[in-house]
Amino acid sequence: MTPTSRTAKTELLLRQTRIHFPRLEEATVRITPIEKGGSDRKFYRVRCSPEQTIILVKYNLEREENRHYVEIAEFLARHKIRAPKIYFHDPAEGLIWIEDLGKTDLWSHRGESWIVRRAFYESALGEIVKLHCLPEAARQSIQGNLPVEFDSALYRWEQNYFFENCLGRFFGIEPKELSELGALPSLGRIAEELAQRPRVLVHRDFQSQNIIIRHGQAHLIDFQGMRPGLAEYDLASLLFDPYVIFTRAECEELLVDYEMKRTAAGRPLAPDWRSTFRHCGIQRLMQALGAYGFLGLVKGNKTFLDHVPAALKSLRGLAAEIPELEKLSVVLDRVS
Repeated sequence: MTPTSRTAKTELLLRQTRIHFPRLEEATVRITPIEKGGSDRKFYRVRCSPEQTIILVKYNLEREENRHYVEIAEFLARHKIRAPKIYFHDPAEGLIWIEDLGKTDLWSHRGESWIVRRAFYESALGEIVKLHCLPEAARQSIQGNLPVEFDSALYRWEQNYFFENCLGRFFGIEPKELSELGALPSLGRIAEELAQRPRVLVHRDFQSQNIIIRHGQAHLIDFQGMRPGLAEYDLASLLFDPYVIFTRAECEELLVDYEMKRTAAGRPLAPDWRSTFRHCGIQRLMQALGAYGFLGLVKGNKTFLDHVPAALKSLRGLAAEIPELEKLSVVLDRVS
């Protein structure tokens, strides 16, 4: 996009903002683009006065899940799960004006002491437990506006996404070997076993850059991918987050905290939930590595490729714990 076209785009967004917020003084309104990960949505910070800002989201009308962001945000608000407030939605233009929760996400705190970080992570777990423990009636009330639920086909898609875009596109593994890895019976069993477990509502991308810390409390953002799935998948997204490094002891503290919160909410976890958590970790890391390869090499956002080593290390560790994944482990060792 040329500077001229960017300026025209900004002016159009400013005009649309003033239409829907007529009390704003024209001279004081400013709009600034926000760089935001690999999303196809565009984000802008609108400064309405020296003290007040709001976020403007421009989304792709062709992507179904983008159109449901507002319904999900309002659903979360009804169930007292902290997330940005919706100020105005223009579905015809694909524009949403939402509360500005600030720039400080969990990732921003990655260099702080564990005692500080732990409080923020426990706050995040408190919010996700609320989502995971919603009654069936609540889930049914929103399910029609959600993307496809996690089933065996989606788990297999994540695996193939990894083989194609990470091992194939990034590491150059030959198609014949990729086909053999994708046909490993153990991967099919993982997909089938996870698909058979009872589902709850999950965030789907519950990682450090999608959790804003405001006044010491966690708030969820980028929840448009919310769908029925496994609570352990959200946990894996948070604790195998390639953007942040945890020690084993830190991970264990957070797993215990989550388990205690679930028990206190009257929804204790299944006895074998740790095994499910490990399998979800494999799935989540495959999905993330596939995304890094796709976004980095197909979409041209090379910064995502910087996170491949950390994610690959975590995947290697999990795969090594499952004897039936030995062939995959050998390949992961080879490319590391």
